[in-house]
Amino acid sequence: MSNDNAHYPPVDPIKVGLAGHCPRCGQGKLFDGLVKIKPRCANCGLDYAFADSGDGPAVFVILIIGFLVVGLALWAEVNYHWPVWLHILLWGPLTIILSLALLRGLKGVLIALQYRNSASEGKIDRE
Repeated sequence: MSNDNAHYPPVDPIKVGLAGHCPRCGQGKLFDGLVKIKPRCANCGLDYAFADSGDGPAVFVILIIGFLVVGLALWAEVNYHWPVWLHILLWGPLTIILSLALLRGLKGVLIALQYRNSASEGKIDRE
């Protein structure tokens, strides 16, 4: 990231992250599959070795989807008294589908923000 001498117009990290595009040029694809990061951008050649979102996207997905699904399940139970099998049939697949959909977008956003802010691992300089 620090050797980035090319001049590209600034891109919105939220837009490119949700779209799964390169955080530098906004054109190339970031993902190779569902959530696997490509080695480099096919358009501008940015090396994605810096991209380490860690567990951040998963934590946000758990909090957001958990709040949404549990809240809806409680609301449905209080108002309609559905049987347990209907809750399992409805909320189980919905949780999985929403989690996978949101995970890719949030991972892209966190990587784009990491690139924009030049975030990296903390290092101690001992010289």
